[in-house]
Amino acid sequence: MAAHVREGLSRLPKTLSSMYFYDDEGSRLFQQIMQLPEYYPTRTEMAIFTEQGAAIGQALASQPGQPFRLVELGAGDGSKTKVLLQELLAQGADFTYAPVDISGGALAGLAQSLSQELPQLRVEPIEADYFSALAGLHTHEPKVVLFLGSNIGNFLPADRQEFLQQLASHLTPADRLLIGFDLQKDPRIIRAAYDDSQGVTAAFNLNLLHRFNRELGADFDLTAWEHYTDYDPLSGAVRSFLVSRRAQTVQFPEADFACRFAAWEVIHTENSYKFSRPQIETMARAAGLRVQHFFTDERQYFADVVLAPAAE
Repeated sequence: MAAHVREGLSRLPKTLSSMYFYDDEGSRLFQQIMQLPEYYPTRTEMAIFTEQGAAIGQALASQPGQPFRLVELGAGDGSKTKVLLQELLAQGADFTYAPVDISGGALAGLAQSLSQELPQLRVEPIEADYFSALAGLHTHEPKVVLFLGSNIGNFLPADRQEFLQQLASHLTPADRLLIGFDLQKDPRIIRAAYDDSQGVTAAFNLNLLHRFNRELGADFDLTAWEHYTDYDPLSGAVRSFLVSRRAQTVQFPEADFACRFAAWEVIHTENSYKFSRPQIETMARAAGLRVQHFFTDERQYFADVVLAPAAE
C-alpha cells in the first residue's frame, strides 16, 4: 500500500488506487451507498436477477447436471448474488459458491448470512484481490465467474481489456462469465448516483484518507479535503476526486515521505465507465470472448451479460 500511495501521489495529476476503498469501513459505507435513492445500479441489477433469474440460471449451466464452481469476484455482502444462488439451488444445480473479496470482514459477514439463509449451499470464501484469485481459478470442474455491480467500469480502458483477457485465459470452453455493465443513459441520472444528497459517497471517498492515516501513519486533515465528481457523456466516464481545500503538506512518517498539495489540487481516486451494447460486444471480441446472452431491465439502465470463450 505504501509503495502504491507514494507512486500515485508522485504523478501529475495525483492518483490513488480505488482498490483501497474496500477496507471494512469502506465496505460498510458502500453497503449504505447501495441503499441510496440516487444509486440506481444495485436495485436495477437486483430487479434483473429477480425477474429473469430462471433464464440467467439456465444460461450459466453450460452442461446441465454437471458440478461447477461459482466464483464471484468482489462479492461484498452478496445481496444480489443471493437471488441468483436461490434460483440455482431451486433448479437443482450442483455447485460450490466461492466468493472473493479483499475485505475479510465482508466475507465473514457473507458466509454467516449464507449459513443462515441458505444452509444447503456449499461455500468456500477466498480473501484475495481479483488477480490473486484469478491465479487460483484452475479447477477440473467447469467454472462460472461472476463480476457484478458494474465493477468492470472501474478499470481504465486498457486495464479493462487486459483484465478481460486475463479472465478469458483462465476459461475452458465449458466455462462462463457473467459481468454487470452499467449502461449509458441520462447524464444527470448518472452524476447524481455518484454525488448523493446525504453525503455517503463523499464519506466513502474520504475514507481513503482515514485509512492512510490509520494504516500508514499519515496526517491527512480531513477538514481540508472534499469530494468532487463529474461525468463525461462522450467517454462514458464518471471520475471521482478528492480536492485539497488549501495548500498543505501531508506527512507519511512510516513510509518516509511527504507530499505537497496546492490549494484546490485534486487526487483522482476512481473511474466508473458506462457502456453501450456495441462497446460491450467489441470488448468481448477483443478479449477472445463472445456475448451469449444480454439481460437488461425495461429502461435499459443496466445489463448482466453472459460471455463464453469465442473458440467454443
